[in-house]
Amino acid sequence: MGVIKLISSGFRYKPWRALHWQLLLSDLFHRKGSGDADLPGHLDEAINWLCRAQDARDGLPDQGGVSAGWSFEDGWLPSYPETTGYIIETFFAAARVLGRADLIPRAVRMLEWELTLQAPDGAFPGHFGEAGSHPVIFNQGQILHGLLSGEQETGRDDFLTAAVRAGEWLINQQDHDGCFRRYEHNDVPHVYNTRAIWPLAKLGRRVGRSDFIDAAKRNLDWALTQQTDSGWYLSNAFVPSKDPFTHTIAYAIRGFLESATILQDVRYLRSAEMAAQRLAKCQRDDGWLAGTYADEWIPSARYACLTGIAQMALCWLRLEQITGNAEYRRSADKAIGYVQRHQNLTHPVPQIKGAIAGSFPLWGHYSRFEYPNWAAKFFVDAILMRTSDEIIPPIFSSANDLEIR
Repeated sequence: MGVIKLISSGFRYKPWRALHWQLLLSDLFHRKGSGDADLPGHLDEAINWLCRAQDARDGLPDQGGVSAGWSFEDGWLPSYPETTGYIIETFFAAARVLGRADLIPRAVRMLEWELTLQAPDGAFPGHFGEAGSHPVIFNQGQILHGLLSGEQETGRDDFLTAAVRAGEWLINQQDHDGCFRRYEHNDVPHVYNTRAIWPLAKLGRRVGRSDFIDAAKRNLDWALTQQTDSGWYLSNAFVPSKDPFTHTIAYAIRGFLESATILQDVRYLRSAEMAAQRLAKCQRDDGWLAGTYADEWIPSARYACLTGIAQMALCWLRLEQITGNAEYRRSADKAIGYVQRHQNLTHPVPQIKGAIAGSFPLWGHYSRFEYPNWAAKFFVDAILMRTSDEIIPPIFSSANDLEIR
């Protein structure tokens, strides 16, 4: 859809606002942000934007959480339980690596807000937690990431107790073949739930629960059956009739990768590596990847999913750490550079300065006309991992060297 037709199709994106037109024209003419700055500058501005996203909810019922992002349609969005969950671990990691102690109380505020949302059966609400929203398997797993990180970093038992209850809710929804079919986004199974299974496996190791470990293995084994000969994953799009975003492909890959290290199962590593290698072959020299891919890794979109590119940088960096293959780092560097060039460090509007859009151009189909908090989160993680060579987030508090060689 052409950009003019898209804007003229309705008032949803508030085309009368000057800022919206400025941003639109910037992408239309490929004007990029100040990508010549060093990585620490980009890292600082992305973290500062995430802090502003949290502060945007101060004084509101959802204060403590992180706004889902800033959009043309609604401005600052409500706090998002799912993505706040995995931003918690990003803030703890950034506090440790960068010496930014100010991020620790912010992460604790996020955790305490999450605790207020947990139902008696252990479930967390889906979407923004509005009335009538039901739990979602994937979202539950991302909040579990934050709870585990919180217990690991603070030693607070209430975070671990909430994590165990969350894990019990998860395994109670699983079918016998390992697949999740209830409480799924759009009511269909998703391979990218591997990223929700990664913290379940981690929790199982942490508290010695074999039922958590067994449930994780069953889901991962089901997900393996969805991989085609080319390394692409079936059942990995939000909607079955659509090709998966680079975003959900990267979710699936990272979930397999970290589950492989926790469970010491090389099959999961090989699955992730096959997909990551094929995407590396698709990558342009400037770091661009298509927003969606069909089987055989055929690009099916002209826009870039900036979120997914940042996530793939993380996947490639982890593979380089695990395998020692420097080619993965080169792919990661190109991916980080591409996202870096589309981050504006000097924009006078605080909602834009340091933010990462869902897509480039902004009217791409993924998170259209939005700057989602998870895009900034994954960009921060990628730079932290690239500059520190640490595992971001850490896998175990005292066994980060648990690797498959």
